[in-house]
Amino acid sequence: MSKIEEFVREIAAPFAGEIGTEIYDVEYKKEGSDWFLRVFLYSEKGISIDDCEYVSRKLSDKLDELDPIDTAYYLEVSSPGIERVLKTDRHFETALGEKVTIGLYSPVNGTKTVKIADDLKKAIADAEFYVDGEHIEIKGGDAKSKIDQALEYLVAHVYSN
Repeated sequence: MSKIEEFVREIAAPFAGEIGTEIYDVEYKKEGSDWFLRVFLYSEKGISIDDCEYVSRKLSDKLDELDPIDTAYYLEVSSPGIERVLKTDRHFETALGEKVTIGLYSPVNGTKTVKIADDLKKAIADAEFYVDGEHIEIKGGDAKSKIDQALEYLVAHVYSN
């Protein structure tokens, strides 16, 4: 995470907390000739347009006051969406009970996505995964460690052919 992203996360967190949400992720990146500062909110109850508007207005005012970014940018506040990226331990926690698909950088057997579990919570608790239909069992470790091990198995055994 860049220094700008970390800084924005810190100043946005209290605004998100005021409405019972949390910061899921912050992204600052250039697309074409434009810079975008994206703040993603999370709540178990879901994110409404009013939640996004509230955090956007508060954060925009604070960013205008502090002026931490030298270049012009577009501020966007939204939910991470159904196809959210799991990057942190907290992200994995929020995905418990959900179907999880892993995206690959390069296609393997003609696909860049692999379903590893229909229910991440059950798979982690049981330490069992079905990777493209192949059953594997993993012992020990936290959620991310078990998923990393499932991916290592995937590369070594399922797609090495």
